[in-house]
Amino acid sequence: MDIDDLSLTELKALRAKVDRAIVTFEERKKKEALAEIEETARKMGYTLAELTALTEKKPRKTVAPKYANPDNADETWTGRGRKPKWVEAALAAGKTLEDLTI
Repeated sequence: MDIDDLSLTELKALRAKVDRAIVTFEERKKKEALAEIEETARKMGYTLAELTALTEKKPRKTVAPKYANPDNADETWTGRGRKPKWVEAALAAGKTLEDLTI
């Protein structure tokens, strides 16, 4: 097929066909990959759902705050991770973490 001989309408139609072919190709390949993975899991005595459940992230436990901003009680900190700016400012002003304890 010589695309130089095609009209604009024919070229656009060809592009639409190619776009659809790409999408269906990718979907088909994904289905094939999934089927192969499921077969491998089955041969090993598992279901794919059992194996993927192992990689799901478990929700983190919430931790109660240990420190509160004396100027704004809505600002709290658990004591984990990076210190909030208000904690840094309080420490720079001479307060201790014990002074900020809830």
